[in-house]
Amino acid sequence: MSGVKFDEMQVQMVRDRVERRIACTENLMMTIMDFFDGPQAQPDPPHSHPHEQVTYVAEGEILFFIDEQSMRLAAGDIFYVPSNKPHAIQLLSEHARLVDCFTPLREDFLPDPIQYP
Repeated sequence: MSGVKFDEMQVQMVRDRVERRIACTENLMMTIMDFFDGPQAQPDPPHSHPHEQVTYVAEGEILFFIDEQSMRLAAGDIFYVPSNKPHAIQLLSEHARLVDCFTPLREDFLPDPIQYP
């Protein structure tokens, strides 16, 4: 059995007050993103990537932007992002935790060398 405790996961500092933890195998990637910089007056700049993404809102409240529309999401909600589709979030709460799954792997997130379980 392979596993890891949350508190033992390596923390990557994405930017000030934003942390990322990664769990992955050769074909599956999950990231846990903790945002401590809310609430925000404006959304983050839109971005896109070739990876498909499914995100679970584990804590907090956000606005999710895609296709010139926004959706208010809270803990327990999920959003989907197709490949190469510009999207963004805006924190409505002080803290938000998002659990992202990507396919294929976001190699730009991975440390070198890759350590699979």
